Amino acid sequence: MSKEKSKKDKLPRQSQSLPGEESEMDPKPEIIRDSYKGSDKLKNRVALITGGDSGIGRAVAVHFAREGADVAIIYLEEDDDAQTTKELVEKEGRKCIILQGDITKKEFCDKSLKEVISSYGKLNILINNAAEQHVRHGIKEMKMEDVERTFQTNIISMIYLTKLAVEHLKKGDSIINTTSVVAYQGREYLIDYGATKGAVLGFTRSLNAELGPKGIRVNAVAPGPIWTPLIPATFDPDHVEEFGKSTTMGRPGQPSEVAPAYVFLASDDSSYISGQVIHVNGGEAVGS
Repeated sequence: MSKEKSKKDKLPRQSQSLPGEESEMDPKPEIIRDSYKGSDKLKNRVALITGGDSGIGRAVAVHFAREGADVAIIYLEEDDDAQTTKELVEKEGRKCIILQGDITKKEFCDKSLKEVISSYGKLNILINNAAEQHVRHGIKEMKMEDVERTFQTNIISMIYLTKLAVEHLKKGDSIINTTSVVAYQGREYLIDYGATKGAVLGFTRSLNAELGPKGIRVNAVAPGPIWTPLIPATFDPDHVEEFGKSTTMGRPGQPSEVAPAYVFLASDDSSYISGQVIHVNGGEAVGS
């Protein structure tokens, strides 16, 4: 898409309250392309995906299902979105269980892992994708209750859930964490969010140092501006209208354009890749 064209193709002005619902977005995000053909890259594997009800998490769930995996998704409260994801996975001929709750609560994480193992008998892939953000213009406007909640959701719960999941992973299995372009470039209106995504990067590399020798690969994906419910739920209509225009490609990305990176990192195609980050950000230059 040319920049000349992208300037004309603005997103409709819109807003939602957190955590946002995909069913209310205009236009609806593209979850999987008709041209994406599965080839059993993840046949009979089991994946647990946090934030799997919508956006990137939904796209990962559907792509994994098309590649032959059964999935479990964790979501906060968006029941309709979660049910839609379940239906999309089942349409691909695979199983999906949905787990509603707050991942900042240890009891819920414990219960969720037990339910996955009870339902499927194993766990092969953990996708740590759930996150939240609160837009504040500069550190003086930041509210500490938002900062603490963001860290609890984006990194502390990730560490705890991974600690539980590792007990069930074995050689050949993988963990994929969602970091962000914000961890690399920074945003003055997302200071605490950027800090958590930087922590996700450090967690990925350090966990790889432990698990890599055991044959459990740990990688990350760093999306740029992707059209998900988090965008209209956290930004004002003016920002939404211009969302993604600053990228080299001049447009926001779709979940369908991010999910194949997770497929690659979860599959044997990336058997010699660990402790790394794939940047899906519309052509932005970042340090590795």
